[in-house]
Amino acid sequence: MFELADITTFIVSISVFLILFVKVYVVAAVLFSLPIPLTWIERKVAGHIQVRLGPFTVGPHGILQPIADTLKSFSKEDVIPEKADRLIFILAPLIALVPACMVFVAIPFGESVTIPYINYELTLYIADMNVALLYILAISGLGIYGIIFGGWASNSKYAVLGGLRSAAQMISYEVALSFAAIGVVMLSNSLSLVEIVKSQAGGFWNWNLFYLPVGPVWFIIFIIAGIAEINRIPFDLPEDEGTLGAGFSVEYSGMKFAFFPLAEYIAMTTVSILAVLMFLGGWNTPFPGAPVVPPIFWFGIKVLAFIYFFMWTRFTFPRYRYDQLMTIGWKILIPICLVNLLVTGFMRILL
Repeated sequence: MFELADITTFIVSISVFLILFVKVYVVAAVLFSLPIPLTWIERKVAGHIQVRLGPFTVGPHGILQPIADTLKSFSKEDVIPEKADRLIFILAPLIALVPACMVFVAIPFGESVTIPYINYELTLYIADMNVALLYILAISGLGIYGIIFGGWASNSKYAVLGGLRSAAQMISYEVALSFAAIGVVMLSNSLSLVEIVKSQAGGFWNWNLFYLPVGPVWFIIFIIAGIAEINRIPFDLPEDEGTLGAGFSVEYSGMKFAFFPLAEYIAMTTVSILAVLMFLGGWNTPFPGAPVVPPIFWFGIKVLAFIYFFMWTRFTFPRYRYDQLMTIGWKILIPICLVNLLVTGFMRILL
């Protein structure tokens, strides 16, 4: 016979599993819905920057245009080149997409909220890993294999060149991105993103961004390397339409092609969230004495500001040449990282 303690333990275990399942489902639903609002916002931002209206026909102010684009992608013929490696060609978009989603296992959106009536403290993250930052850097780096495999399996010289460019770009800027993360770990004494945010509580002057003189340098390096890692203009050389005709994705169509932009939008959101958590205090209020506002509000406002910044950058700066891309990564960012790392270390020892 089951004892009361066993039944209680079983009920608690089932409850924990159900809460975890709901969290994963909600995060996954939001991630796969991201292109719908973000593509509309990006087109509107592009329109206003270029002094035009942007989408304006499908729905009020073109708000239904992303849904029309989704239906178009579903209805397009799924073409696979005759001499392509069919298995890898099919798997490549998934290999690019899955790691971009997996990083959200370790990303916190807040500490906890109290559910009314049942008085239950719900944590706003799936898992608080003590090595969350290391996990995110390791998993996000796997997405590059989807681009490389997609370019190689397409059996097209333009796609192969796009894959090779992406591999070289990832190797170059992953180093600078990792150095920036190391700098934040040195400032916060933790690899846990929750602890990193807690270390920045008490006002905007405690944010890692304003830890002078090294904080702003780490922030700028992280943003530049982050843009390069997610293949956004001015670092979108792997899919350069002018010279490669869409690069690694040139032979893809339908939903397989849509998976690559979806992975890019998720990666852009990830970099925005990491920048907020690592440098801008996460969900902490910038003004402790200000009226009480839910922490998730501050977190959302900061993330949206970064997403807008990435969109503004895309339609403002020209694309670099490939030699300039490599020069920035190896001859500028990495030397600055090494010097800033030494300065950060000395400051942590002496102060």
